[in-house]
Amino acid sequence: MSDQAQSLSVRTARADETDAVVATLTTAFFEDPVWGPAFPDPGRRATQAGALWRLMATSALRYPWLLVSEQVEAAAVWIPPGGTELTEQEEHGFADFLLEITDRETAAVILGVLEPMAAARPREPHFYLSLLGTHDAHRGKGLGMALLRESLARIDELNMPAYLESSNPAANDKRYAAVGFVPNGELRMPNGHVVTTMWRPARG
Repeated sequence: MSDQAQSLSVRTARADETDAVVATLTTAFFEDPVWGPAFPDPGRRATQAGALWRLMATSALRYPWLLVSEQVEAAAVWIPPGGTELTEQEEHGFADFLLEITDRETAAVILGVLEPMAAARPREPHFYLSLLGTHDAHRGKGLGMALLRESLARIDELNMPAYLESSNPAANDKRYAAVGFVPNGELRMPNGHVVTTMWRPARG
């Protein structure tokens, strides 16, 4: 791990940093085995996926758990216990939102990704890692995992468990296991790809 990652400064994102958060998430998930195929037109993927990440990030700002590195090279969207990824109004209009930013077929695929994820989420109160990504220009420096470790240290202070979906199990399951996450299920995505769900018990 680089010295930069070891000394990573982590803070809550500000509303005026939404563009930077969206840019980081868009590059981070552009070739993701779940989210890449969900937006099948590479020429439009950044715009379409970016609109979705903007909605998620903007909504998450109502909690103090959208955590970023100092220059937003990495971002973690956490939903605290009892929270929701979207407001009730956003949830109500979500299907129409997807049709505005994509097309009917793509919208159906996105719902086919998100709905089983939501259904599988544990009922026990927990912190949910909705999104974690590092900007393409800063990959390979350990920033994402350093951000995750600092996030978990804060969660441990609250004696709460954490949960995530590993959309790229081959690359990330071992990394998540190294910080205490244990596989607790699998989800098959519309493209056939299998996502690992992972749980980390509270460490008070």
